[in-house]
Amino acid sequence: MMRQANTSHNLTADIPSNYSRLIARELDLTAKQLPCLLRGTGLGVAQFLSEDSLLTATQQVQILRNALALSGQPEFGLRLGKRLTPATHGAMGFAASSSPNLLSALRAIHTFLPTRASVIELHLLQVEEHLECMLNFKVSLDNDIQRCLADAIVKALLEFGEFIVGRPLHEAEVCFVHPAPAYHAIYSNYLSGQIRFGCDHLKLRLPMTLCLEPNASANHENYQFALQQCESMIAQLQSHKPSYQIRLKKMMLSRPPGTLSEDEAAASLFVSKRTMARKLKAEHSGFRQIRDEILSQQAASYLCDSKLSIEAIAVLMNYHDSANFRRAFKRWFGQPPEKFRLNAKSQIKHSTDLGS
Repeated sequence: MMRQANTSHNLTADIPSNYSRLIARELDLTAKQLPCLLRGTGLGVAQFLSEDSLLTATQQVQILRNALALSGQPEFGLRLGKRLTPATHGAMGFAASSSPNLLSALRAIHTFLPTRASVIELHLLQVEEHLECMLNFKVSLDNDIQRCLADAIVKALLEFGEFIVGRPLHEAEVCFVHPAPAYHAIYSNYLSGQIRFGCDHLKLRLPMTLCLEPNASANHENYQFALQQCESMIAQLQSHKPSYQIRLKKMMLSRPPGTLSEDEAAASLFVSKRTMARKLKAEHSGFRQIRDEILSQQAASYLCDSKLSIEAIAVLMNYHDSANFRRAFKRWFGQPPEKFRLNAKSQIKHSTDLGS
């Protein structure tokens, strides 16, 4: 189902580049061959290979179009989807794969998909004894790209399901909008269940009994912790204010903590560093102020909501050593992380005692 292009999605760099690096891997490209994949995107090879880089929807679609041409295989979307294992989806994938069951996993994907690919929507609807997972693209796509993305996304969802249930989902029903392509006979090599073409909506239909089967790999503590992290990201990403602060926060939250440089941020916003600084100053903010705000919130969350050691948190926060992390933390909160954690626990205990 085609929709009008959303200009804000096309210009906002919020899609992690690791998906496109998987495309390059599937094509078995060397570094010297990468310019062919990046043709028409305005991206350099060094920028593309950076673990922290983000792409706009326009760049992502162009890379996919180039990949289809380079592969010479219209079924490329199915091959790509096979590479999209739960581990490739960051915190969202971590939350989903540690969920109690497939229903909880799909709810996590529905809620946190904007942190990975804001141009795709997943809606869940229970119809009698089945769960219908409806997929929609928020940007305009030509038929080849739409089919390629549909193939990849459905395969990725089935990867989650098979990871959680521990077997192929033979009970599944896959409904594609596109008509049966020339390669329709090989779909069964990639997708389990019944496959239909030329449907009104792109969707995956699953029995509720299957969705409620317990996840053998479920981990309650990991699941709750991942949910808290994703919810924190969503709360800060969901804003309709077209401010530079919000756009900068969105970029920072989509990358590993503290890894976005001021030069990279300005380039992603298509302005000079001086212009970005002026825009932020007009909003009574600044690059370092925003970075410290996000880093301090993430650090406090790790300390309060997990049992991770200070050293482990320093690693997660991308500090070279715990001493640097401790100095930064004391600058943010006026106390070392150990004392902050102790005080937080005392406050929780005090609140519990008052409530009892």
